[in-house]
Amino acid sequence: MRLMPDHTGLPVALTVGEPAGIGPDVTLMAWRDRRRNGILPFYAIGDPALLHERAQRLKLDIPVTEVTPATAGATFDRALPVVPLGIKATAAAGQPDASSGPAAIAAIRVAVADALAGRCAAIVTNPVAKNVLYGAGFTNPGHTEFLAKLASEATGSTCHPVMMLWSRDLAVIPVTIHIPLKDVPSRLTTALIVETGRIAARDIRTRFGIAKPRLTVSGLNPHAGESGALGDEERTIIVPAVAQLAADGIDVRGPLPADTMFHAAARAHYDVALCMYHDQALIPIKMHAFDSAVNVTLGLPFVRTSPDHGTAFDIAGTGRANPSSLIAALALAHRIAAKAPALAAAQ
Repeated sequence: MRLMPDHTGLPVALTVGEPAGIGPDVTLMAWRDRRRNGILPFYAIGDPALLHERAQRLKLDIPVTEVTPATAGATFDRALPVVPLGIKATAAAGQPDASSGPAAIAAIRVAVADALAGRCAAIVTNPVAKNVLYGAGFTNPGHTEFLAKLASEATGSTCHPVMMLWSRDLAVIPVTIHIPLKDVPSRLTTALIVETGRIAARDIRTRFGIAKPRLTVSGLNPHAGESGALGDEERTIIVPAVAQLAADGIDVRGPLPADTMFHAAARAHYDVALCMYHDQALIPIKMHAFDSAVNVTLGLPFVRTSPDHGTAFDIAGTGRANPSSLIAALALAHRIAAKAPALAAAQ
């Protein structure tokens, strides 16, 4: 997808994520490599002491300075700006503790408040560990659902978040996400596909500057059901959804066999692929762009991206973390935020 240039002067808010994971590592590395990668200003949200200690562990000579969002931009060139939470994160690298969940949750809350108040251009979230959050009383299925809940509570409008994994040559959306594979056929509905497709078309137009987004929809079964021989979901669920999206004026085709949708020639015919379940979407993009893919949440009243990797406890604090996906997420957040006026008008 072609992106629009950035015109916003606001910094991006970056949550540190799980304190014991690689979020602190890649945050420090992204700031270290800011000039080489042309990274525009961001501020971290977390415990400044944790970031200072992690920098020492990684032998990175990076000054860490407490700021407010309003002063982050002026600080960014000389120090990593950090908005403190007032919560001490005591977890050692690779070893989450009782402080991990509350610190990660608080950072997300602050980021959403900053975004909705216009103090930041966008939100970028470092990875969290759901099992750690659940231990802290977290009741949402995941990171994205929590962001949608906070946005809904603040605005009074229900949000339907749509997860899109984006890279320069491939973008995919799983219609059903974090549910067991055996539950996909019963949870997949025509209405869900239609709502997902509508949000995708709208936000790709307003956020990515593509006037007429092209959507391709996969089948659920092998060979897209083989005319019913290998399953009926295509005929009873997916075909009606594609017809409704087309009736809405959206450029859409499908259902297509998933095994022929992701080679180079096929990718030239669409801007985003709507897939029926998690791995059907994430396997091809992680094979294609493992270090550079970005998770973009559509359907929210603010821009949110995140690196396409997890907490990686096993390499936290070792210097082996790769910041490429975070750097791509920061760059994409700034560039999408350039379309913020159009986004606000469209929501």
